[in-house]
Amino acid sequence: MEEQGFSKPNARGEMGNIVRAFESMSLEEKEVPFDLPDLPQFSAIERNKMSILGRTLNPENQNIADLIRDMPRKWQVYGRVHGIALSKTTFQFIFKYEHDLEEVLSNRVWTFNDWSIIIDRWTETPYEDYLKYLLVWVPIRNIPVNHYTAGAITALGDIIGRVDVVAFDPDKPQTNDYVRVRVFFDVSRPVRRSKVVNLPKGGGSHQDKAKDWRKKVNEENQREEEGKQIFMVTIEKDDPLYGVLNDDQVGVDKATGRRKINPEVLQQMREYFLAAEEGEKRIRQERVRKSVSDLDNDPLGQKKFLHFEAPPMITHEVDKGKGFVFGYS
Repeated sequence: MEEQGFSKPNARGEMGNIVRAFESMSLEEKEVPFDLPDLPQFSAIERNKMSILGRTLNPENQNIADLIRDMPRKWQVYGRVHGIALSKTTFQFIFKYEHDLEEVLSNRVWTFNDWSIIIDRWTETPYEDYLKYLLVWVPIRNIPVNHYTAGAITALGDIIGRVDVVAFDPDKPQTNDYVRVRVFFDVSRPVRRSKVVNLPKGGGSHQDKAKDWRKKVNEENQREEEGKQIFMVTIEKDDPLYGVLNDDQVGVDKATGRRKINPEVLQQMREYFLAAEEGEKRIRQERVRKSVSDLDNDPLGQKKFLHFEAPPMITHEVDKGKGFVFGYS
């Protein structure tokens, strides 16, 4: 029997009130960003100038704490450098002497626990591809005899990565069945051992991409990258480049995974158009259209004018960067 003036609590009603109360709460509204003061005591820029940053390629097998302890010994700079674990995959090493830092960078690729690590000099404003490339020597085999030239070898090497050095001397005996190039290899791209190359007058050739470093990149990264769609670049109607260049010209090269035209170059083209009156503007548009079209079959010209890349260094020291070579004798 219920007492006068009291009633049983409505559980469903109470729960509804609680739900509405939570719905009315907004954590975003209460979030106030913290402005880090722009003061010398909050900046590590001066110290960072003497440092390198890096990242591991296989976190499961590359413990950051062990890497921090072991790499100074491998670099033979123990006591002249100290490491900092920035995350589970990234790290920093601050050097005491400039020559030690340069020596470590010049002797890349470095490995830890049988896997490669990527390192580069610290920069205050990291570029888009920072810590994405390994600088490695790669042999190219099965080059067609009619295309044993520095230009052809560079073009073949660019399929693997951006070519930095070509070790090739056509005027001396060649005892190896390959030519070596040093490339900036994109670790996010799959590693393949060969590539079919179409020759100018028909036929084909297998360009061997077997690497001469011992460590492969993270297979999980490879599978993830293979599953991604090719990044599409399109020219919108309000873009000054619309009607001058087509999407194929500004898109991504499927063979290399790199933009066909550097975004900085595209921006300079836009500014070149916008700085002219209508009559002059049409002349400039035609000039740019023809210049880009003329470079279609000129890989070295594309590197220089469309990518802002320095031409590769051609060295006649065919064993450059090999280090010590041991034989049974």
